[in-house]
Amino acid sequence: MRIGELSRRTGVNAHQLRYYGAQGLLEADRNPNGYREYDESAILRVKQIRHLLGAGLSSDDIAYLLPCAVGENPELPGCPELLTAMRTRLQRLDDQMTKLAQSRAALADYITAAEESASETYPPFDDTELECIPA
Repeated sequence: MRIGELSRRTGVNAHQLRYYGAQGLLEADRNPNGYREYDESAILRVKQIRHLLGAGLSSDDIAYLLPCAVGENPELPGCPELLTAMRTRLQRLDDQMTKLAQSRAALADYITAAEESASETYPPFDDTELECIPA
């Protein structure tokens, strides 16, 4: 099947499918005219990729894990190498969540302070630099 058919059958746009191919996640044969030709197994592969992306894995992580994936909502064997890779990614996600929570708290503090001081009088803003829109 061509890329348009694979896109239709998986709900993934052709641009993303090409990206998966460039990342080594999805293989296609080339016709003499240069068109990509996918076999039926590509449908399962795309679904596996989508599930693993949904778990927050990077394309590098997926390239490492994908050869071991079984089934549409892929099951991964509990071998030490895969567990280490997944735990490493989980730690990265935890670190990102911590940083996001800190950023969120700081932003909430700025909003609270701005709301509390909203009744105070400020010098007018220079419209070329910043525009303050009243609430």
